[in-house]
Amino acid sequence: MGGACSRKRDQQVDEDSQHNGVSGRYCKSGSSKWLAYSFSRSFSDIKRRTTTPSLMELCIYKVCEDINKYNSFSMLPRDLSQQIFDELVYSRRLNDVNLEAFRDCALQDMNLGECEGFSDFWMDVITSQGSSLLSASFAGPDVTDSGLSRLKDCQSLQTLAFNYCERISDHGLEHIAGFSNLSTLSFRRNNVITAQGMAALSHLINLVKLDLERCPKIHGGLVHLKGLTKLESLNINCCNCITDSDMRPLQGLVNLKALQLSSTKITDYGVTFLRALHKLELLNMECCLVTGACLESLSALRALLYLNLSRCNLTDDGCDKFSKLDTLKVLNLGFNEISDAILVHLKGLIYLESLNLDSCKIHDDGLVNLAGLNQLKFLQLSDTEVGSNGLRHLSGLRNLESLNLSFTVVTDVGLKRLSGLSNLKSLNLDSRQITDAGLGALTSLTGLTHLDLFGARITDSGTNYLKCFKNLRSLEICGGGLTDAGVKNIKDLASLTLLNISQNGHLTDKSLEAISGLTELMSLNVSNSRITSAGLKHLKSLKNLKSLTLEACKVTANDIKKLQSTDLPNLVNFRPE
Repeated sequence: MGGACSRKRDQQVDEDSQHNGVSGRYCKSGSSKWLAYSFSRSFSDIKRRTTTPSLMELCIYKVCEDINKYNSFSMLPRDLSQQIFDELVYSRRLNDVNLEAFRDCALQDMNLGECEGFSDFWMDVITSQGSSLLSASFAGPDVTDSGLSRLKDCQSLQTLAFNYCERISDHGLEHIAGFSNLSTLSFRRNNVITAQGMAALSHLINLVKLDLERCPKIHGGLVHLKGLTKLESLNINCCNCITDSDMRPLQGLVNLKALQLSSTKITDYGVTFLRALHKLELLNMECCLVTGACLESLSALRALLYLNLSRCNLTDDGCDKFSKLDTLKVLNLGFNEISDAILVHLKGLIYLESLNLDSCKIHDDGLVNLAGLNQLKFLQLSDTEVGSNGLRHLSGLRNLESLNLSFTVVTDVGLKRLSGLSNLKSLNLDSRQITDAGLGALTSLTGLTHLDLFGARITDSGTNYLKCFKNLRSLEICGGGLTDAGVKNIKDLASLTLLNISQNGHLTDKSLEAISGLTELMSLNVSNSRITSAGLKHLKSLKNLKSLTLEACKVTANDIKKLQSTDLPNLVNFRPE
C-alpha cells in the first residue's frame, strides 16, 4: 500500500543523524523507536536563544576558540571550568592536549560521549578530579580494564557509563564493586562481560538504573541483582542469551518501574515471574517469543503505562486476558497477527492513552471497540486494512492528539469523519488514495502542527487549503503534483520548521524564492526537482537551517558547502555531500 511515491516502511533514514555532536551509534537504541535525535549545541545556538549573548557566554566561547593558549584552569571557579569543559565536548574540540588544562579542577561531570582519541591515557586527568567527580561517561574501543581501575579514587561517583567499550571485561567490573554511591551504571554493547563478572554488581546496593543492552554473554548473571532492591530501571534489550530462567531473580525487584526485554528469548513462562512487579510502568517485549497466553501474567501489572508487544506474532489465543489490564495506558501491538476479534478486549481499557496497532490485521469493523476509549491521545493504525467506514468510530475521540493512517485504504470520503477532532495536532496520511478533496475535508483541524501527506496526490489546487493550518510546524507533500504555483501557498506558514516537498519534479528555483521567508525552517527537502545552484541564493535568509537535502537536483556538494560557509553556519547535514 501507499503507491510508488511512498517511503519510510523499512528504510526510515534519519536525515539529521549525520554530523551530530554525538553519533547516532552512541545515542540511541535500534530497538527503542521512541527515542529522538538532537543536534549538537554550538555558540550559534546560544546566539539564537538570546538576543544578546551574556558576557559569560562570550567569554566561554572565546576561551574554547583559543583553547590551545591555556595550560591550566585549576585556578578558575569550578562552575566556570565546568562550562568550558562541557562546551569543548559539545563542539568536539576536546583532545588529549587541551584536556590537560583541566587537571585538578574538581569537576563534577566528565561526560565525554564519543570524543575522538579517548583512551586510558586520558584517565590521569579524569581521576585527578578526585572525590568531586560525580558523573563520568566514556565510549569507544580504546578504554580497557586498566583505565577503569584508575577511577578508584573517585568514590563519590553516582553515574558511570562505559558504552561500546569492548575491552572492559569481568576483571574490570571488579574495580567498581566499591562504588557504594553509584546509582546509574551502563555497559551497553559489550561482548566480553559474562555472568561471572556480574557478581561485582551485587555490592552496588544504591543502584537505581542499570543498562546492559546488547551484552550477549550475561545469561545467568541476573541472579546477582537479587539484592538490588532500589533498582528502578533495567535494560537488557537485544541480549539474545536471556531466557526464562533469567526472569526468576527479577521477581524480588519490587521497585522496578522500567524493564526492557526486546529481542530476548523470553516466553510465556518467563513472563510469569514478572507478576510481582506491581510498580512496573514500562515493559518492552518487542520481538520476544511470547504468545497470547502471556497476557494472563501481564494482567497483574496494574501500574503499566507502556507495554510494547510489537512483532511478537500474537494470535487471538489467550488474548481474552486483555480485559484485565484496566489501568493500562499505552499498548503497542505492531506487526502482530491480530484480528478484529481481539479488539473487543480493549473496550475495558478506559484509561488507555496510547494505542499502536501498526501492521495488525484489522479492518473497519474492529474499530467500533475503540469508540469508548475517551482518554486516547495517540493512535497508530498504519499499514492496516482500515478504510473510510471505520473512521466513523473515531469521531468521538475528542482527546486524540496524534493519528497515523499511513498505508491504509482510507479515502477522501472517510476524512470528513475526522473534522470534529479539535485537539488533533499530528496527522499522517501517507496514502495514494488521498487527494485535494481529502485535504479540504480537514480544514476545521486548525490546531494541526504536523501534517504528513508524503504519498498523497495533492496538486496546486489543494495547497489552497493549507492556509487554514497556520500552526503547522512540519509539512510533507511529495506525491508529485506540485509546481511553483502551489508552493506559493506554503510561504505564509510562518511556523514551519520542517518542509519536505521532494519528488515534485516540476519545482524550480522559483519555489526556493517563494519559501525564502520561512525563517524558522530547520529542515528542508526539495530533492528530485529542477532546483539548480543558481537558486541557492534564495536560502541565505534561512539562518536556522540545519538540514538541507537536494538530491537528484542540479546542485553539487561544493555549491552547498559554499552557501554553508558564507550564509548558513548552522547547516550540519546536507545532501549531496
